[in-house]
Amino acid sequence: MPAEDNRRFVIRDRNWHPKALTPDYKTSIARSPRQALVSIPQSISETTGPDFSHLKRGEHDNDLLLNFNNGGLPIGERIIVSGRVMDQYGKPIPHTLVEMWQANAGGRYRHKNDRYLAPLDPNFGGVGRALLGGDVIAVM
Repeated sequence: MPAEDNRRFVIRDRNWHPKALTPDYKTSIARSPRQALVSIPQSISETTGPDFSHLKRGEHDNDLLLNFNNGGLPIGERIIVSGRVMDQYGKPIPHTLVEMWQANAGGRYRHKNDRYLAPLDPNFGGVGRALLGGDVIAVM
């Protein structure tokens, strides 16, 4: 990788993609910008992120089967979701908080605004989180 690409963020190279206005592609006529794009310089807020090191994490935060367990197992099919958070160069981004929300087997989320008629599962919270570090792979 060239030395100038060692930065955390890279200015977008607009030559990588087709032009926004391509008359042969009919929908681009109505959807493309009519004025010059506004370039907003990056500031500290774009090159840093929140610090999650102060969060209290439970032993089973990343396990949706166990983190809300009240003596039984949740109803429904078991799945494993895994992945990594990487930058544009394929390098892992450390100290990344990954959250996952999942409806229960009846299709209802444990959220005050979810009024779906399915009952809540007393053994399923539906939310998990993992704090990734280095080359850690999240498994939820």
